[in-house]
Amino acid sequence: MTCTDFEKTHKNEMRAIQDSMDVLNGKWKIAIISSICYYNKRRFSDILGDIEGISNKMLSKELKELELNKLIKRTVLDTQPVTVQYELTEHGKTLQTIINNLTDWGIKHRKEIIGK
Repeated sequence: MTCTDFEKTHKNEMRAIQDSMDVLNGKWKIAIISSICYYNKRRFSDILGDIEGISNKMLSKELKELELNKLIKRTVLDTQPVTVQYELTEHGKTLQTIINNLTDWGIKHRKEIIGK
């Protein structure tokens, strides 16, 4: 591989990382994906209960962005009262490995830092 090829590959990799970070940015998106991932289908109130500190407004905003990026699917069920469910799309399911790796790393990191 020539130096120029290496630089192009590196730039493409850095662009891919930036694209990933742009989609998953912020404090909440990965936690939301994780909540849905764990249970397959989740209602708004279930996700809200899973994620400590997130507001209704912020959850709604983040869910809309995740839907725009084709990571989750929103389904309105014909129930009384109306029920809305969220689930990962096939594209969203490709994040499962990343979620699992982040979970494993987070557990190890917590043990390393605070010994619990």
